[in-house]
Amino acid sequence: MSTAIQSNATSAGPSERDTRAALAWETGQKQPDSKNTWEWLWEAVQGDFNDNRSTGQIAFDAAVSMIPVVDQICDVRDIIANSRAIATAPKDEDNTWKWVALVLTLIGLFPSLGSLVKGVLKIFFLFVRRYGGNHVIKAVDDAMTWVITFLRKKEVQDHLRRLKVDDVFKWLADQIRKVKAKVSKAVILSAFDKGIAVMRSLLDKVTWLPGSMGRRAQATIDMVLSVRKQADQWIEKALAPVQNVLNRVIWRLDYESALQRSAIVNARNVHFRGVLPETRALTLMKTTKPRPSWLSEGRAVEWSEQNLRNGKVAVQRKMEDGWCELSDQNIKSFHSMKAVSITGPAKLYRVTSPSNGAMGDCWIPEDVWVKIVNSPDPKSAWRKYLAVWPDWNPDSQFVVMEVPAGQTLKAWRGPAASQVKPETSGLSAHLEGGWDQIIFKVKGSEFDTTRYFMRGGGNGEKLHPPGLTREEWAKLTPAKRIAYTPVRERINHEGIRGPFDTGWGSTDFDPQLRDARIGLPALPGQVTNR
Repeated sequence: MSTAIQSNATSAGPSERDTRAALAWETGQKQPDSKNTWEWLWEAVQGDFNDNRSTGQIAFDAAVSMIPVVDQICDVRDIIANSRAIATAPKDEDNTWKWVALVLTLIGLFPSLGSLVKGVLKIFFLFVRRYGGNHVIKAVDDAMTWVITFLRKKEVQDHLRRLKVDDVFKWLADQIRKVKAKVSKAVILSAFDKGIAVMRSLLDKVTWLPGSMGRRAQATIDMVLSVRKQADQWIEKALAPVQNVLNRVIWRLDYESALQRSAIVNARNVHFRGVLPETRALTLMKTTKPRPSWLSEGRAVEWSEQNLRNGKVAVQRKMEDGWCELSDQNIKSFHSMKAVSITGPAKLYRVTSPSNGAMGDCWIPEDVWVKIVNSPDPKSAWRKYLAVWPDWNPDSQFVVMEVPAGQTLKAWRGPAASQVKPETSGLSAHLEGGWDQIIFKVKGSEFDTTRYFMRGGGNGEKLHPPGLTREEWAKLTPAKRIAYTPVRERINHEGIRGPFDTGWGSTDFDPQLRDARIGLPALPGQVTNR
């Protein structure tokens, strides 16, 4: 990527020399003898925009963000193309998605947006515009390949080294969170005005050309100004879809970061703190001050559990059509529920730990998972809104279950019921619930293989091999069972990918940091499988 273009641009726009150099770089050609600079510019900004760019052009569009004058020309090209799509749309057509496409372009003009982040967003946004509003998830996933291709360029790697960035995906996700926080009607309109000023600084020179070219350039300026007049009315409607796109981009980058750091290379050097017994969890919830943010005061709840009898009737009715039977506990974990068919390709998520199952009844739908990872405190959001007590489920890992294309998973979905411990516990607090969960069942052979290890060492920090199978452990007396810690030995369901590191840590209370850190055995179920 050449960086030889040195800009002498002024408030009146780039100089003719800068513009010639930028056009040569952008088109890959020398200036044609038959055209002056401004004719050449006109052709570049009004004819080259194409949502169906080749893969080479996709990488090019990201790269130009690193070169100021070329970047300006491409910004103007995209603003003109987006505005033309709005201006020429039928009057009775819902234009919301065309305005979303324009807003995505205008985000690239934010003053604080670095060139590298802009290049990455350009790739994501191009795929989103190409696939449309109903396929944002697929668009962002498919764009990821080209984002990685762009990030592997030597010039980009050099830039990242100068910024001292180690985890590039986490860094990009954090940068785009900052962008998302700035997206508002006022900021978008300001970016539009900035883009129009750049357009005029370039095209005003073309309007002086004789003949139809000059007239067409002036008509293009007028067309964009006409769209700008409508923007006050339409931008507001586009903001929610734009925020959804940014949320998905952030989630995908966080996910890629998790993939990069998830696999356990040397399991003997990895530690966890085991299961938190209910009695200790209750003590910590009652005595920790201030209380954890996921714990709500009082015993009055908003999302009461659904009526058990009605739930059983609904389950019995749907079982005839292939839906699974639910236990009483499953039914009562919902505030309300409905039978759903999840058609692949689709992903479900489950928070787990080394001692917990990768496969289980309870899962998180993808739209809720995106909300969780985009929350200021993802761990707190997960515990609070899916109502998961710390003694039920630790939280240092997560897994992904993939429903392949062409397959359908029949499941139950609905908001999680609030959770309250029994009055005898003395805990005057509850978990709020209210975000959707998914429950389904699988065959017994598809659950994980678990091994039970006796704890030893001075503080119980060692697990003595070879351990017991579940069947062997189940034959022990209850008094003897508590001396053993379960560890996931193998993931058996072929659709589950993971485990990945949540990045949330393995504790919910500061006093847990003093607990013994248990060495994790080198077992296949603790290493990312694919």
